[in-house]
Amino acid sequence: MATTLGIRDTRFSINDKPVFLLGISYYAGLAASDETAARDLDEAKRFGFNWIRVWANWAAFDHDVSAVDVEGKPRPKYLSRLEQLVARCDRLGLVVDVTLSRGNGVTGPPRLQTLEAHRRAVEVIVPALKNYRNWYFDLANERSLRDKRFVPFEELKELRAVTRRLDSDLLVTASHSPDIDRDDLRSYLQTADVDFICPHRARNAASAAQTESKTREYLGWMKEGGRIVPVHYQEPFRRGFGNWQPEAGDYRTDLQGAIAGGAAGWCFHNGDQRDRSDARAADEGRRSDDGRPRRSFDLREQPLFEQIDPEEYKALEAIRALSMP
Repeated sequence: MATTLGIRDTRFSINDKPVFLLGISYYAGLAASDETAARDLDEAKRFGFNWIRVWANWAAFDHDVSAVDVEGKPRPKYLSRLEQLVARCDRLGLVVDVTLSRGNGVTGPPRLQTLEAHRRAVEVIVPALKNYRNWYFDLANERSLRDKRFVPFEELKELRAVTRRLDSDLLVTASHSPDIDRDDLRSYLQTADVDFICPHRARNAASAAQTESKTREYLGWMKEGGRIVPVHYQEPFRRGFGNWQPEAGDYRTDLQGAIAGGAAGWCFHNGDQRDRSDARAADEGRRSDDGRPRRSFDLREQPLFEQIDPEEYKALEAIRALSMP
């Protein structure tokens, strides 16, 4: 049976049944072998996850697994792998977040630096996946940051129009970091016309306790503005990123806050090990030694679930014990 993602008011649906999207980062999924992907997806389902986040133009650790190149042109080998991964997830009842990024040089070189290149990437990916309804498109990861990732709202509006022309039913968003203010929220809804919002909340010890109230604030602002869409937390804090190392209870608190506040989805984010010797090094993305454990950032040698650390496993068990709405 095909898997169809939809939206009902402020919630997502799978095959017309309202669901909470509980997901896990799988950024370098196009590097995973068939065996690795099969093992990871089985484990993801065992822990109760119903979606994964994969980047369509991921390059890290001197290995480029992008489905499109820096100019948005197809790379057939990895474009085929993207289609195969989405198809595998379709059969398993899993949703796939397919993300594009202009990059900031930390994970590979900057890419899609012009609107033309970015548009070309959209025009490659959407037709390649048009036979599937189990995916959504994040047009620009953290497009709000004023570095090489930045995508102005007017460009985002044009990219949104391209996706609508190619596939009018495809759900589209563009992620934002950090929290979205009221003016930007209005622009996401009115200018970019996204189907749901994806704020990347702050990564600090106080953030988990704030997620419920922040979610309610977003929903309140949208109600005042006359258009309410789902709030989807696709990239919260993670271990290995900076000086603060979240523990199992932090993940549980953050997820519970998202649910209680009325969010539509949340992600167990994970990635490589950054240098924790000082805050500046972490902020600049300098890696500790070779970045291991790299988790979802590099899936060539080990499946994701073999790279998760003991505290993350405690978090996964705590998440599995929760009853999703």
